[in-house]
Amino acid sequence: MNGSGGERNPGAPDRPPAEGEGRRRVLVVDDTFLNRRVLRAMLRLDGHEVLEAEDGRQALELARAERPDLVLLDVMMPVMDGYAACAELKKDPLLADTPIIFLSSKDEPEAKVRGLRLGAADYIAKPFNAEEVRARVSTHLELRQLTRSLKRLNGELLAKQARLEEDLRAAADIQRALLPRSRQPLPGFSVAWRFVPSSMVGGDIFNVHGLEGTCAAVYMLDVSGHGVPSAMVTVSVARALSPDGGVVLRGGVATPREVMRELEREYPFERFERFFTVSYLVVDTGSGHVRYTSAAHPPPLLVPREGPARVLPEGGALIGMGLVDTLEEGEVVLSPGDRVVLYTDGAFELTDPDGTQYGLERLYELIVRHRHLDVEGLCDRVLQTLHDYRRGAPAEDDITLLVLEYRGTEGAH
Repeated sequence: MNGSGGERNPGAPDRPPAEGEGRRRVLVVDDTFLNRRVLRAMLRLDGHEVLEAEDGRQALELARAERPDLVLLDVMMPVMDGYAACAELKKDPLLADTPIIFLSSKDEPEAKVRGLRLGAADYIAKPFNAEEVRARVSTHLELRQLTRSLKRLNGELLAKQARLEEDLRAAADIQRALLPRSRQPLPGFSVAWRFVPSSMVGGDIFNVHGLEGTCAAVYMLDVSGHGVPSAMVTVSVARALSPDGGVVLRGGVATPREVMRELEREYPFERFERFFTVSYLVVDTGSGHVRYTSAAHPPPLLVPREGPARVLPEGGALIGMGLVDTLEEGEVVLSPGDRVVLYTDGAFELTDPDGTQYGLERLYELIVRHRHLDVEGLCDRVLQTLHDYRRGAPAEDDITLLVLEYRGTEGAH
């Protein structure tokens, strides 16, 4: 294996790579000593570190030990030819992405195709042209470097994506934990709800809280945007609207307008760069009296046991824009069998695959048409209809629905 004239082991590199040089290792595999020396001289002009092997088997051993950046591989060699060596290199997971350039005096299409099918990146015909060899080696080394960089960046992106998805799952779990814990949280009422989150964590939340005496608070809100930032604001607002959050009970039961003013003070747009819509109701579970307002939220729908339905329109500007003083309050007294339906815009702004929006009027008509169903059945029917309308496509926004049916004093026991 040693050459004449005191040449050192042909498999050894020219010299150890200097710190910071960033030299590329090229493995030259050829059974002819002169060919190896010619190629070494060419490659050293570009500062490459050159390894040498005399046959395919020696090339495999050297490649596994030294991990070259590129292999120049002769086709016709003893012991193991270039085709066999190429196949073995491509089987090794640590070497499979190492570019291989075949060297051969056979400049025939069949030979080239065979090499390329085995995974070679290129083909150089003998006798060698120095400029061609240097150009092809340089090109494939740069491509390898780009490929490595892309793989590294892709790995970093996948890791970031995994962390983001973990954060989103945690945010979704927190969001679900804020929903009503009891299926019948309101004495004197039958209550049902459905919450269908979109693929991204959104800002929808609702709840029902008992207050002082026979009063209860019912709210539904929708924070602008998606993802963890919106979910964090949602959690904060939900906490503020709990009975011990300092907003709904302040020396007595706060009116809806008072609650909106406090939310406006606590959640200006400049603080979180988020605004939100909200419907807020104070319900007397004994008398059926409801006091309400909506801050730019889709208005609640009142569906009486008999007769036409109507929206409860009183309200005003959304929270966070400094216009809460324009909010109006409304009042209504429910009779047994009357229902109030709250929902977010995801329930009517969804589109079919052709881009046609479902629409608010169609949602109202759907709810009224099926008011003979119990509250659970109504929620199921609405969600199934919206799902069918999307034809299985994922929802672009959260779909939230809350149905309250007043049962009167008998239902409170």
